[in-house]
Amino acid sequence: MRNIRGQRSQALIEFALVSPVLLLLLFGIVDLGRAIFYYDTLNHAAREGARAAVRASNQMPTNADVLNTVSGQMLGAPVTAPCPQGPVTAATPPANSAWLYITEPDPPSMVETTPPANAPGGEYPSIANGSCSAVNPASGNAQLQVTIRFNLVLITPIVAQATADHVVISAAAVFRTEY
Repeated sequence: MRNIRGQRSQALIEFALVSPVLLLLLFGIVDLGRAIFYYDTLNHAAREGARAAVRASNQMPTNADVLNTVSGQMLGAPVTAPCPQGPVTAATPPANSAWLYITEPDPPSMVETTPPANAPGGEYPSIANGSCSAVNPASGNAQLQVTIRFNLVLITPIVAQATADHVVISAAAVFRTEY
């Protein structure tokens, strides 16, 4: 009887030593799965957003149309467009949310006062406003790029600290306008 109690205590101590590693591994796998899910979702949303930005229809598309399309694909994650025509900065979006940019292909990281075609054809031209590039509607089969930057906050404490509490995932799609 005494030997059985000793074995139970030993098993409890071994479990106490091994369980943090097992839990870290389990939550790490969950975080990896979430990262792959959002990576795939972002790529799909960027393609759908680019399709919405370049399609020809009775009513020309606008930034709002693209934002609505992307938001519809990114269920559960808020999407905003702080400067829709860029610049695409290295700043980090808020936790578990995304920023949307509709720009010319290979957008610069600085504000542009006279950019090439960088907006859906339904947008009105406007000048740069200090932190955002000028709006120049596309026409004549110009290329538009839709870029989404998503800030994924991990749930595994040690891994989250190692990544400074965020992992920024980006996706982009470039399509030619149909108008």
